[in-house]
Amino acid sequence: MRAAYGDVRVSIEGHVATLEIDRPPNNHVTVDLIRDLADALDDVDVDQTLRVVLLCTAGKVFCGGADLVTPPGEGGLIVDSTKALYAQAARLFSSRKPIVALVQGAAVGAGLGLALVADFRIAAPEARFSANFVKLGFHPGFGTTASLPRVVGEQKAALMFLTGRRIKADQALDWGLVDEVAPLENLREAGMRMANELAENAPLAVQATRATLRAGLADDVRAQTDLEAAEQAILRPTNDFAEGVRAVAERRPGRFTGT
Repeated sequence: MRAAYGDVRVSIEGHVATLEIDRPPNNHVTVDLIRDLADALDDVDVDQTLRVVLLCTAGKVFCGGADLVTPPGEGGLIVDSTKALYAQAARLFSSRKPIVALVQGAAVGAGLGLALVADFRIAAPEARFSANFVKLGFHPGFGTTASLPRVVGEQKAALMFLTGRRIKADQALDWGLVDEVAPLENLREAGMRMANELAENAPLAVQATRATLRAGLADDVRAQTDLEAAEQAILRPTNDFAEGVRAVAERRPGRFTGT
């Protein structure tokens, strides 16, 4: 494998490939970033010496989702790229080898979606999980309407989607959204321990079992991202979406009018 795929750095230790996203300050998703990550996962899949992926990000924020505040010319999300972004996001769910995600801080919106690509999530106490789309006057995206209910159940997913509530690490553990909570300073160590526990098993058996457990997930994500993109296209020109973006930028509750 290459040492880097754009903003995704790769390191190898035994049978474990660590993929680290480094796109400061908030590791916002872009089409290029998710394409690079998908390319790296594809290369892991074809390397028979690699059995597990450790997915992590640099800095204090795991992933702040799509940047809807910064103007597109300055690095914000170009709205016309939504379908392209979701096409690349769907590729992530087609990888064949187990993924352990390390969440050290906020996983918001599409950042939550990125964490849900993984089979397992280990979080620091500082981690926060939020499907905050409705606070933006927007519809959920990044396939979260397919992936989140699989992990926490439909009722808890509805609670997260419709309130935009931030879920702390201990509650996420209770809900099954994360599998382990480890101190921030020991997060990488905890992740490598779980990755090696997976890697010591027969790799073909692990991959076959994983494929059975995740059967239909990639197809569900593709179908749901089509629906998500269509709903987002309807909501994007509304006054509420414009107000939601302003409110998030100004760190205040939105003053929504339903228009």
